[in-house]
This record gives sequence, structure tokens and C-alpha cells, in this order.
Amino acid sequence: METNWNLTNTRRQFLAGTAIASATLLHNGGVWAEEKPAAPTEFQVACMTLPYSNFPFARALEGIRNAGYKFVALGTTHLEGGKKAAIIGDSTSLMAAKAVGKQCRDAGLEPLMMFSLIYPEATNGLKVLTQRLQQAAAAGIPQVLTFGHTKGGNHEVWIERLKLLGPIAEKEGVVLVIKQHGGETGTGAACAKIAEAVNHPHVQVNYDAGNVMDYLNVDPISDLKTCAARVYSFCIKDHRNFPKDEDCGPGLGEIDHYKLLHLVANLGRKIPLCCENIFAPLLPRPKTAEGVDAMAKRAREFLDLVIQGLQTVQTGK
Repeated sequence: METNWNLTNTRRQFLAGTAIASATLLHNGGVWAEEKPAAPTEFQVACMTLPYSNFPFARALEGIRNAGYKFVALGTTHLEGGKKAAIIGDSTSLMAAKAVGKQCRDAGLEPLMMFSLIYPEATNGLKVLTQRLQQAAAAGIPQVLTFGHTKGGNHEVWIERLKLLGPIAEKEGVVLVIKQHGGETGTGAACAKIAEAVNHPHVQVNYDAGNVMDYLNVDPISDLKTCAARVYSFCIKDHRNFPKDEDCGPGLGEIDHYKLLHLVANLGRKIPLCCENIFAPLLPRPKTAEGVDAMAKRAREFLDLVIQGLQTVQTGK
């Protein structure tokens, strides 16, 4: 009953947020422009378990909680018993998925997002994405993340399948979010056009500023302006073009997170900020779990400061 209660409330919160945002946003020529501020966005700072992929899942949860996070996003695989194993994969039953959600909560973390581990254009994309939505619902995870192949996908297939997946996501109380990954879906504007064509409130956009800058060298601030109203979560990573072309943790690259988050600071809903890359540019990644913990804490502290600053400007306090 607890899981069902959580899912019901998650769905209610999502629909309420959608109603608020829809009342204050005007769609004009494919660009969503804000007429008046809605309510302040509630940013939920989470760490993905992805930076801990070389360590067991349980150790990732422990490290993320000790780094001061209240929220977690599930990465892809972890080293378990000397082998890489998916947290939630094709063979994961709904009962096992529910247990993963419980494991997160028992560790003091609320899970907000999980990877789909499949491209929408894949031959079995519809089947696997349906399974992921059901697994997420069982685990009490409100968002499932998907993205396309870097070489580009078939838009007609994307739209056809996402139109079928929207009602399934709604039934399960989950939002399917699309993020940028190069190719034809390499920008937020491109992902928003797909979501607009699908036209279902449970198919929305995740924003990955690092990917937009990395794959296409597009300014993420300008890009986000075209799709902010459809953004329901972020994969947080920064990027540097100098002195080396590489992704890095937030605040260590060239992306201005004050400008980035300001664009979605008045959407009147909860927006997860899921740290995908927390590492320092130019330096080797930590070899110990404790080293990863330290970088996770630094990323959280940076985002907390940005959010506090933006909220101070909003409230005048």
C-alpha cells in the first residue's frame, strides 16, 4: 500500500505542476515563452549512482547519502561480486524492482529517476520501454530516462512509439523523459519538438547541458530557452572546451548554472537535478569510493549554493 500511495501522490503532484505551468506558458511558433512567473520550482538535488559504477550499488547509496543528498537517480550497472550487473534490467521482476526502491529508501534516499537502457528506435524499444515504466512504477520511481543513438534516430518511429507509451506511462504514474544525446535529438529544441508531436503530459524532456555542448557545441543556455517549459528534470554535467574537450562536474566547466537554472526557476513543479558527472577536469577519476564521495559532496554543495542564490533573488530575502 505504501508504494501505491507514493505513486498516487507523485501523479497528483505531476498533474498539478502541469496545470500551473500550462496556465502561465504560451506556445508560439515552437518556442515556449513564459508570460508570467508561476510558482517557484522546487529543485531536487540528486546524485546518480553512475559515478559509483566501479563499486557495489549499496556502497553507492551509502556514499551519496553521506555526501548530504536526500535524492538518488539510478545509474546503469555496478560492480557486484566482481561482475558488472544492471540495477534494474531486462530480467528484473517487478518484485525485485520494488525491492530496489525499498533499498534506496532504507538508505535514506528517495529515488527520482532510472535509465531505460534502450533507444526508442531499437527493434524491441516499445517492449523494453513498457517494461521499464512498469518497473519504475513498482519501485516508486517517478521518471524513466531515455535518449537516442548519437547517429540519429527515425523521428517517425520515435513519435509512433512514444504516442503508445504516453498512456502506459500515465497508467503507471511515471513520466518518460527524453534527453539530448547527439544526432537528431542532440538539442533540447529537437527533443521538445518530439514531445510536442507526441502531445502527452507523461512524455516530456530531460535537459543535459553538458551533452548539448559536447556533441554539437551548441550553447545550452540559448537552447534551453526554446524548451524550458517541457523540461521535467536535468542530467547535471558540465563541459569544458579548454584546455581539454571533456565533461566534468557542475561548476568546473564553462556552463553558467545560474543562467541555466534561472530559466526553469518558476515552473511551479518539482524538477530533479541528477548529477551524472561529478568529476574534475584534467585530473584522473578517484580510484576509491571515498574519493567519489568527496566529489559528490562538492557537486551538491555547488548546486545548493546556486539554488539558494536564485531563490534569494526570487524572494528578495
